Amino acid sequence: MIKTDKKPKAGYAARRRLFIAGFLLPTFILFCIFTIYPLLRGLYLSFFDWSGGSETMNFIGFGNYKDLLDDEIIPRAIKNDYFLVFWKVIFIMLFATFFAVALTRLKLKEYGFYRVIFFFPNIISVAVIGVLWSFIYNPHLGFLNAFLSLFTNKPVETNWLGDARLAMWSLLPPSVWAGIGFYMLLIIASILGIPSSLYEAASIDGAGQWKQFTRITLPLIWEQFKTSIIHIVITTLNGSFIIVKLMTDGGPDNQTQVLGYYLYQMGFKQFHLSYGATIGVLILILSMITTLILQRLLRRDTIEM
Repeated sequence: MIKTDKKPKAGYAARRRLFIAGFLLPTFILFCIFTIYPLLRGLYLSFFDWSGGSETMNFIGFGNYKDLLDDEIIPRAIKNDYFLVFWKVIFIMLFATFFAVALTRLKLKEYGFYRVIFFFPNIISVAVIGVLWSFIYNPHLGFLNAFLSLFTNKPVETNWLGDARLAMWSLLPPSVWAGIGFYMLLIIASILGIPSSLYEAASIDGAGQWKQFTRITLPLIWEQFKTSIIHIVITTLNGSFIIVKLMTDGGPDNQTQVLGYYLYQMGFKQFHLSYGATIGVLILILSMITTLILQRLLRRDTIEM
């Protein structure tokens, strides 16, 4: 063995750190501008009474938080948020996993075609999805009522988005439909990383498709599975206001109200920006608590291949 006493040139470590910082610093600056600053600014505004347009900001301490506890709409909005969270996690993960396993394990010839078809809703703007499904639910001209009328003696004119009992359930199909493709591709990528030799050995041992899924596929894709669930939860708690705004506008009688849309209404429609900021703080707290609980509930030992 040839030994050498050569040491890295002077200044190499400093140049290396500078090179790394050159890549990290712009991202860190953007993160601070678009994430940290709005978060701290929102927290700051929650302690004031401010319309968003006036020159004066009146400090009221925890006054907005007291109003939050007395607001009758807040509990309903939280309930609706977690209604969407629960059912979106169930249906999106169920369908995404089923299609991912079917496309990878059944080795369909149309594999590429189906991937494009399932991912297509993710390419469409949320605004387009909201308008499209509003037409589907239209009580007089909508496809859904027209289809149901084929099986009845008289035309069906159910007001899906105007009925307080049906409105929240009607928001689920477009929300689920829009998310299946993205999570399906994530799960497909994880499944394709599993060595085929494991499935071949399981088949030789007599394991069927269900046992292969529960004993091989699910344990080895669990980290991606868990990440997908948490991502659905966070995006639902923070982004459901878009579909609500487009399809129901929070109605009827605030029955489809969610925290994100209520924040928008209070801050930018009723010009009570400081109260809207307080609702934003509540969304942040709920998101953090829910994520921490899920991290603990979904914790499993990592399985290495």
